[in-house]
Amino acid sequence: MPSPRKPQPHQPELPLTEATYFILLSLASRPKHGYSIIKEVAGLSETRIRLSAGTLYGVLKRLLEQGWIERHDDPEGGREDTGRTRKVYGLTELGQRILSAEVQRLQQLVQAARQQIVRAAS
Repeated sequence: MPSPRKPQPHQPELPLTEATYFILLSLASRPKHGYSIIKEVAGLSETRIRLSAGTLYGVLKRLLEQGWIERHDDPEGGREDTGRTRKVYGLTELGQRILSAEVQRLQQLVQAARQQIVRAAS
């Protein structure tokens, strides 16, 4: 009889969508404004993910509501064409924990795949 698996803590927010994952990942180093997030997500995903402004701000709104990110006035004082102070978005402590949990989940998937490939090649 197979041994019972060790129960994992329930994390209903995982897995993240690719867009959410790359947005959080782009904010891991420092807060950014929307255009910087769009550019960094494209780079991190090797252009697989190309966010429109509408998609980005929809995801940012949801992440703000979930408490995974926070919004602040740009400390560099950048202004949009409208004359309003540009906003930057940064990870909260909860957002950092969610991102770390997703990275760990992805690492476990890759490890399982590598083990299976090694077994198949034997």
